[in-house]
Amino acid sequence: MALQSLQGYRSPLPDGRLGAMSWIRRHRGALPLALLLLTLCALLALGASMLQSAPAVTPRQDLSPRDVARALQLARVHDPRRAIPGIVRHLRLSGHEAELLLNHAAERWRPSRWQLTVTAGQTRVRGSVEVEWAGLSRWLNVDLTLRETPALPVIETARVGRLPLPPALVAWALEQASTVHPSGGLATLAAMTIQRVQMRHGQLDLAYAWGADAPARMLAALLPVQEHQRLRAYAAELAKIAASLDPGQPVSLSQVLPPMFELARHRTAEGGAAALENRAALMVLGMVANGIGLSVLLPERAAELDRRPITLTLGGRRDFPQHFLVSATLAAENGASAADTIGLFKELADARRGSGFSFNDIAANRAGTRLGALAVQSPDKLQARLITGLAEQDFMPDVTDLPEFMAEPEFRHRFGGPGSPEYERMVADIERRLGSTALFR
Repeated sequence: MALQSLQGYRSPLPDGRLGAMSWIRRHRGALPLALLLLTLCALLALGASMLQSAPAVTPRQDLSPRDVARALQLARVHDPRRAIPGIVRHLRLSGHEAELLLNHAAERWRPSRWQLTVTAGQTRVRGSVEVEWAGLSRWLNVDLTLRETPALPVIETARVGRLPLPPALVAWALEQASTVHPSGGLATLAAMTIQRVQMRHGQLDLAYAWGADAPARMLAALLPVQEHQRLRAYAAELAKIAASLDPGQPVSLSQVLPPMFELARHRTAEGGAAALENRAALMVLGMVANGIGLSVLLPERAAELDRRPITLTLGGRRDFPQHFLVSATLAAENGASAADTIGLFKELADARRGSGFSFNDIAANRAGTRLGALAVQSPDKLQARLITGLAEQDFMPDVTDLPEFMAEPEFRHRFGGPGSPEYERMVADIERRLGSTALFR
């Protein structure tokens, strides 16, 4: 009777819950589509609040001579290959220096720009990352505040676009993103080596200790997975070349370029990007020329590779491949202008404190710059040309008659310095010689 009395009963409740349930039963087939549309709307709204049409951070300025000199000094003092594992060391960086390092590292993943503001006990990190959204170019503007602790900094506030985010969520997301690296991620690397970060006005002080395999771990952590695997392929090829040589036998750069770029052409044919393959080949050669063993990229073969180091020469000298390949890699990475500038700054520094200013080093730098530019501007053409084999004079002209080993007073007395008529005459002569070679003609 009670059940019969409920038939036809309408809920008096103003929210009409029973009516809603009846509607849901009648339209249950449309619910999945409705939920999908609601989810898409929520994602679009979230994306709209996080992505913006303009970057919040302006482009960084070009490197200054002071920046280059400081980077070279830091590289010498804090080289992990010369450090005693486990010994705590201290690194002091200005906010500007830390910002340059952050921008250089971030650029390897995708176009972005970053800005640091360091105050007592706190650092503000602002970044603009370019992304594509619905076929349009948009910017992911990130604004983080890091707070100093007795160990590593923690995220205190976080905002992406107009959307504030819980700091714990951002920290978790960064940790998850870092696990794509073969070393276990940047966070793992930082926990392994960096013990404390102190923040003072305009300055960061880091206490750190290198591990026994720090060079390999550091390289793996700083490179995206695909690039790390690409470098390993070229390291394995160079190791195969080294195995065919007598131990300790120097080898001309002209002899190793054809097999390395034959591999580049093969990998390009299998779907690799020709410019990236060329850059990886040059980077591995540059590492070896500058004393970084192949075991950094192939740590599982360290014992074997350390017994058979490879020594590259160019023009009968071991320093020319260093100049040539570093400039080639820089040109392929950052453009010819940056490579030439850094090469010049290095020679000016040598004139003051090192082996002296050498115009034949400048020639090796500029030859490498030309090769690096070709590696990314005409990548397939360069591959086809290099695999046919080249003599040294086809890409590095004879420069034995050029002045070298000049201390700064002698260099200034004879040539005045960059921009002077005598200096520019020497540079024009170098460019003329390079332009007459088979590769750069």
